[in-house]
Amino acid sequence: MPSTETIKAHVEITSSLRPSRQRILLIVILLVTMMVAFFDRVNISILAANDTFLRDMGIKGHPVQIGLMMTLFLLGYGTANVCFSPLGDLLGPRKAICIAISLWAVAMFVGGITASFAVMIAARLLLGLGEGIHHPMQSKYIKKWFPPQERGRANAVWNIGTSLAPAIAMPLFTWNIAEFGWRSNFFVCLVLSLIPLYLLWFHTADSPRESKKVNALELQYIEEGLAKEAKVVEKASSDLFWENIKVLVKNYRFWLMIVFYVADMCVFWGMFSWLPSYLKSARGFTWTQMGMLSSLPFILAVLCKAGAGWLSDRVGRYAPFCFGSMLISAACTYFGAIVHSNIASALLLSVGMGALAAGTPPAFTLLQGLVPVRTVSVAAGSMNGIASAVSAASPLLIGFLISVTGSYAGGLFFMVGSSLLAAAVISVLVIQK
Repeated sequence: MPSTETIKAHVEITSSLRPSRQRILLIVILLVTMMVAFFDRVNISILAANDTFLRDMGIKGHPVQIGLMMTLFLLGYGTANVCFSPLGDLLGPRKAICIAISLWAVAMFVGGITASFAVMIAARLLLGLGEGIHHPMQSKYIKKWFPPQERGRANAVWNIGTSLAPAIAMPLFTWNIAEFGWRSNFFVCLVLSLIPLYLLWFHTADSPRESKKVNALELQYIEEGLAKEAKVVEKASSDLFWENIKVLVKNYRFWLMIVFYVADMCVFWGMFSWLPSYLKSARGFTWTQMGMLSSLPFILAVLCKAGAGWLSDRVGRYAPFCFGSMLISAACTYFGAIVHSNIASALLLSVGMGALAAGTPPAFTLLQGLVPVRTVSVAAGSMNGIASAVSAASPLLIGFLISVTGSYAGGLFFMVGSSLLAAAVISVLVIQK
């Protein structure tokens, strides 16, 4: 009969023959981080439909100023994506994201105590800078931790946070404002920020090789996949930032991805910023109904992102998913704008947002396969930053159209046109296979 020591030794040897799964823990942490980031963004979309907040800020009945709150956030966000994305190479993604979270926590505190619209705008700008640092680091983590054949699913998981958070936050924040007032939302977001800060600092590493919890088998599996990819993808010519930029500038497919994502984000941020107000003001839903219906597009987006991430990995192609998502989004947004039924409009816009979301994980997977590993944070930061900076005009433009025409229809048609532009651009990569 074997001794206890023999059994323990056998268990240790057997477990050592199995690859660890630290990359799974990492992707869950990245999902949590993205969710908290989007809680902060949802907050202002809900407040844009709250009369008490608008009166306290002195912007009740001024749609241009309401749109400005999201526009300035996006300008800061886009600027930080482009200008601060090299922090991923200088400090590593772990330290860079922790700095980012600290900045947006300060922004939440300032937003919760201010009585001035000017200070609120400054807090929005600071939030944009913090979250702009964070976003490209997600791609840096994915590129280093996941072999190419798993990236579609990995990108889908963390990207689900951009939809899961609004799905939860829309009704939750609506209820919280009704019970405790609009300022409490900022403090809820501040406390939530501490969760990813702890998880990232104590439970992640910049690369699998630096993690003490990754065993040899998992490390071998990851690095073999990365080595195979490195033989196919053009290598950056130098470790220097400007040399790596040159590699991207010369890659016309990279620029096609940027134009695609600019148009995509014009639709996303336009809808994200104005959907609660549209449902409440233009379609006549109550405050409670608005909160519930505003979450529906993001519930569908979670399902669509998960499905697109899994299916695109199975198919091995990503551009067709981007193309189809934009065509469906354009059709649903158009019919949602012209249909007479309020319920039908809400449902169509929800399906359109779900379809739009389905194209995001394939888009980032496509980008990660087009550029060298050393340029990933810069490439992802540039794509997301330029798209955010340009699409920053979308909430403001929609507010202007509402102010001039007294109707939301012009803003919705603008988003239809943006979806069609994105479909046209990505069709080039669909044809090229």
